[in-house]
Amino acid sequence: MARSRMILHLSTFQWEGGAAVAASRLNQALRKHGVDSQMLVYRAQRTESGVTAFADSSWKEKLFWARFSAERLRFLPHEKDKSVRFAFSPAAVGVPIERHPLVQRADVINLHWINFGFISLTGLERLFALGKPVVWTMHDMWAFTGGCHYSRGCEQFHGHCQFCPYLKNPGAYDLSFEIFEKKKQFLTHAPLTFVSPSRWLCQLIQKAALTRHLPAHTIPNPIDTTIFCPKNKTELREKLGLPVDKKLVLFTGANTQDPRKGFIYFEEAINMLALKDKMGEVIFFGKSQPDAYQKLQWPVHDLGKLSDIVRIAEAYAAADVLVVSSLEDNLPNTVMEAMACGTPVVGFENGGIPEMIDHLTNGYVVDYQSAESLAVGIKWVLENSATEKLSENARQKVLETYAEEVIAQKYEDLYQSLT
Repeated sequence: MARSRMILHLSTFQWEGGAAVAASRLNQALRKHGVDSQMLVYRAQRTESGVTAFADSSWKEKLFWARFSAERLRFLPHEKDKSVRFAFSPAAVGVPIERHPLVQRADVINLHWINFGFISLTGLERLFALGKPVVWTMHDMWAFTGGCHYSRGCEQFHGHCQFCPYLKNPGAYDLSFEIFEKKKQFLTHAPLTFVSPSRWLCQLIQKAALTRHLPAHTIPNPIDTTIFCPKNKTELREKLGLPVDKKLVLFTGANTQDPRKGFIYFEEAINMLALKDKMGEVIFFGKSQPDAYQKLQWPVHDLGKLSDIVRIAEAYAAADVLVVSSLEDNLPNTVMEAMACGTPVVGFENGGIPEMIDHLTNGYVVDYQSAESLAVGIKWVLENSATEKLSENARQKVLETYAEEVIAQKYEDLYQSLT
């Protein structure tokens, strides 16, 4: 009897960061859908069926940190300042991924976020040389740039990366130029198909000099709608120690103080609202500094860094609105998580966010980098969430667009076309 087709997902992390979460959810969704889907990560945060850790011993764990450090040290002499330290990946260091038994056995390889010492540029070249079909699910812009994960408005990747704004000494033949050249060598004839969770990023793939010749598809990330679902807000708030008689505004992220998350606009918007009334309070969860929220004029409830998925879903369901003020984002997990819980979302008109929020239907799309517009959007949702059926509409959008069975079928159809 012929062996069933095996799909192998490669990701640096298992559940750490939005890209890893999306990759793990896809692996789970495919397995539920009957696909032989496996995931190989550098470090596993927990034991999970269908997931294998490359660092499966104490000495390999130490090697992970050694490679991570070596990767950062490669960039250190070039970085403009500390704010860009983890926003640029030279991919100079990696593991011999092409030799791993799961890679050797795979019929289709699905790349995700593979930086920080997992797969180097040389490793990618060797992986493509195996001749297996490769799908690359893009969680940021790195595949087609000279090293940055988000270009922050720079469009050099349309032609050739150079004079990189992330670098201390940008020039015609700087580090971004060097990395771009290396990528060009192996991307020209790679057996590669790109998938973007958002139409926004897919359009960039089709315009970028490194990738415009390769096929690209838009398939969103999946979400388990049985975990992320609406719940009784009063009961949840009592359980979480939150006020039951206030409007609660949620702000979250893996690192809420990352400049890309646009917290300064959120802070300004909340303080604008606070000048007029005291109707609301703020919920946070995620990594942050102890004094990060001192300037906010509404009371703050910091739930800390949540790792339990049930607690995360409860935090979303307890809120009246989620605010996403990201300056650059692909298809944020936070938006679909909140909407799956019936919580409307207010977000800037950039990246894939406007594809998720249907303006005045399940949330509010606001003018980019405008704290005033953000305040207007928050106020509108808080005042109209009940009468406009925003909660029901938000949940329905997720069920129709991002549910596991919907996304698993789209990926299965793509894999079938490649083998």
